[in-house]
Amino acid sequence: MRYLVFVPLSVFMLVVFGGIVCCQRPAVVNIGAIFTFNSVIGRAAKVAIEAAVSDVNADPMILNGTELKLFMRDVKCNVFMGSIEAFQLIEKEVVAIIGPQSSSIAHMISEVANGLKVPLVSFAATDPTLSALQFPYFIRSTQSDSQQMAAMADLIDFYGWKEVIAIYVDDDYGRNGISALSNMLEKNMAKVSYKLPLPVQFNQHDITVLLNNSKPLGPRVYVVHVSPDPGLRIFTTAQKLQMMTNNYVWLATDWLSATLESFSKMNQTSLRILQGVVGLRQHTPDSIPKKAFLSRWSGMQQKGLVSAGLNTYGLYAYDTVWAVARSIDKFINEHNITFSASHELPDSKATRVQLEQLKVFDGGTFLLRKLLQTNFTGLSGQVQFNQDRNIVSRGYDVINIDKMEIHRVGYWFDGSGFSVLPPETLKGKNVSHSQLDWKLQNITWPGGKTETPRGWVIADNARPLRIGVPRRASFVGFVTEEHDSHKVQGYCIDIFLEALKLVPYDVPYKFELFGDGLSNPSYDGLVKMVANDVFDAAVGDIAIVTNRTKIVDFSQPYISTGLVIVAPINNHKASAWVFLKPFTVEMWCVTAASFVMIAVVIWILEHRVNDDFRGPPRRQIATMFLFSFSTLFKTNLLVCKHILNKLKRKEEATVSSLGRFVMVVWLFLLMVITSSYTASLSSILTVQQLSTSVKGIESLITNDWPIGYQVGSFAYSYLSDSLRIQKSRLISLGSPEDYERALRQGPRNGGVAAIVDELPYVQLFLSNQTDFGIIGQPFTRSGWGFAFQRDSPLAVGMSTAILKLSENGMLQKLHEKWFCKEGCPEERRQHSEPHQLRLISFWGLYLLCGTITFTAFLVFLLRMVCQYVRYKQQQMHPHSPSSSSSFSTRYSKAVFNFFDFIDEKEEAIKKMFTQCDYPQVHGSSGR
Repeated sequence: MRYLVFVPLSVFMLVVFGGIVCCQRPAVVNIGAIFTFNSVIGRAAKVAIEAAVSDVNADPMILNGTELKLFMRDVKCNVFMGSIEAFQLIEKEVVAIIGPQSSSIAHMISEVANGLKVPLVSFAATDPTLSALQFPYFIRSTQSDSQQMAAMADLIDFYGWKEVIAIYVDDDYGRNGISALSNMLEKNMAKVSYKLPLPVQFNQHDITVLLNNSKPLGPRVYVVHVSPDPGLRIFTTAQKLQMMTNNYVWLATDWLSATLESFSKMNQTSLRILQGVVGLRQHTPDSIPKKAFLSRWSGMQQKGLVSAGLNTYGLYAYDTVWAVARSIDKFINEHNITFSASHELPDSKATRVQLEQLKVFDGGTFLLRKLLQTNFTGLSGQVQFNQDRNIVSRGYDVINIDKMEIHRVGYWFDGSGFSVLPPETLKGKNVSHSQLDWKLQNITWPGGKTETPRGWVIADNARPLRIGVPRRASFVGFVTEEHDSHKVQGYCIDIFLEALKLVPYDVPYKFELFGDGLSNPSYDGLVKMVANDVFDAAVGDIAIVTNRTKIVDFSQPYISTGLVIVAPINNHKASAWVFLKPFTVEMWCVTAASFVMIAVVIWILEHRVNDDFRGPPRRQIATMFLFSFSTLFKTNLLVCKHILNKLKRKEEATVSSLGRFVMVVWLFLLMVITSSYTASLSSILTVQQLSTSVKGIESLITNDWPIGYQVGSFAYSYLSDSLRIQKSRLISLGSPEDYERALRQGPRNGGVAAIVDELPYVQLFLSNQTDFGIIGQPFTRSGWGFAFQRDSPLAVGMSTAILKLSENGMLQKLHEKWFCKEGCPEERRQHSEPHQLRLISFWGLYLLCGTITFTAFLVFLLRMVCQYVRYKQQQMHPHSPSSSSSFSTRYSKAVFNFFDFIDEKEEAIKKMFTQCDYPQVHGSSGR
């Protein structure tokens, strides 16, 4: 009976005491911290970690009475010392290690942490290769350099630089950080042109040699990625070498901001050498706890407890302690802290190494899980880890040192780029991801200028780009070699040179001609030479076609083109006004004005002597113009004889000598004009009209007509390979003269039925041709561009420059410069009519006729003036008043002024003068 009572009681007591033991919280939990005490980051981190442990132990809401005991070890920037100190910490049965700050040490210790299952939480190791896959027990409570280098690459791209020089410390932190930068720049079609490593323990001499070696290089944008350096030795040396001028750009990663924040106020004068430097700083949003801790830090500085300022890594170190404490608090609520010997470690007796003291943390996996679930707001912002076991990105501040002050000019956040607003204010808003919306405040660059530096100079030892240029034999306006100076010039060359001015980096180059100049070279061959590294690029009228884009990169097209068909056409359409086509509008106007002028002048010359030009005003006007226009028919009596017979009664010959002289010249002019008019009209009406049965590319494919193409053009391969036209039907033509000859001969006389060529060539050819035209629309669409080797950043730079040339109108100006000296080809063809006679061909005849007509009119006018003066003199001083009184009285009433005198008949004026000269004769005859 007693036995039956004792057994249940024993079981109950075991369950109760077992639960008490399982739920009992330890009195002390050990954690470790490993970093370099005497360093920029270490001096701030040591104080911050100690303050965080103190605050955790003072907070009754955390650990619930369990003391957090901290063991710190100084590794003195040594990987070997870091390994030893890590083992010594693990012997203390720590459940987590905070640190290290060095990425190289983190690589080593992470292997130990993996083996012993002790979570390693680093607040300063930023090497992006510390991955969760390789080191599952490594957690990063600061931002990875992959984020920082993305921000740096965007900053470089924001200002349009394509090549940079990287200066870095030659360890895991430096090498892998710059490698991440190279990858990010490649996405923006930029690159790290030169990587200049420094020894881990570099000195002044190392920096001087490195910077001197970088001077002859072309890029002037430096990215400095080293460990925090209180002496700022790189910039001090750069200033001594005169490398802090306005030709240089200095960009620094967050090591610089960490260094500057650690300076005391007495050390702020060091900012003088940093004039114009731009850097990144890990963004930590403003908050009340952060301000309170900064105030607390200032108080410790005043008391002499802290010698350095608080930098961002100090905030991360403080938050890391709290993250570890919160995770331990959750862990000990569910699990006991136990350690056990590892079966994977070798026998210590065999190795003579005391490995039995190294024990595996049994709850390491569970604590790691609690750490990854961390989510609270700390001094640095939201503390939360992503799937890569890195703290969630908070973005970066962009800082600029100007006038010994640190200015924040903007922010960078992954996904939204640059902004003048803090990243936390953009959460929940519809933020544009377009680079066009990126903004930063004005930056003062080295030298004190606010204009963005070009970022490059001509390198002392730069090999110029070998640019292949086709040596054309026809259509040389596009690209050719000038025979006298051997200078390469042309429309395409001018576009290349103008675009090159807009590329924001140095491009030394030299043109190398391709082809013999006797015939157009093969453009496929030129492109293949670029692909085979014979040329670095090719500039010219190079069509962008599929097979070429497979081996090279092309720039943005600078002109649209495509294959078109040229064939003989019927340009003349039936018109009721075809008789007007022989003359241009100017010619018609001048001719009509000449008829009016001759009518007026002949009327003036004949009015006093020819009765046909006298009478009522209406009759005189009709006679005047009828006579003028009837002279047109006098030039062709055989044709218009029946018309002259009808006009004979109304139109008489001229009487005055001056009138006849004018008529001789006028009739000669009319003879030339009417003959030319007749010939031109006959040509328009009776010339054999050429026509073609070519209706489009389909008719060329289905028939067996010969087809012409330009030598060297891709039209040959397109017609033969893509359209499957027999190569025997394709006739090569080398010049516009060959085009015209082949088209006029036609397919039956050794010529071609049509020519297939690119639109710019065809437009230039048709600008002086009227019997040929384009059939249909272009049946391919492409453009001309510049060819570059694969992945060449210059291809993107030139494409951007070509777009700018298009926007500012320079492309059109260059086109007009080369092809519109006498009007653009399309305008000349559109506004010109075939067989038209222009004024410029007859201006000499018109000038001669006008001069003689004006001279005759002037002689007539002088004669009239002389007669009028004589008349006035005789009226004032008659020879015999008695004999002339009757005549004077007769004419004094009729003639009042000069115009009335001119209107009198010549016969009456002569009679008056005769009576005045011989008064007795006239008087006796009167009796």
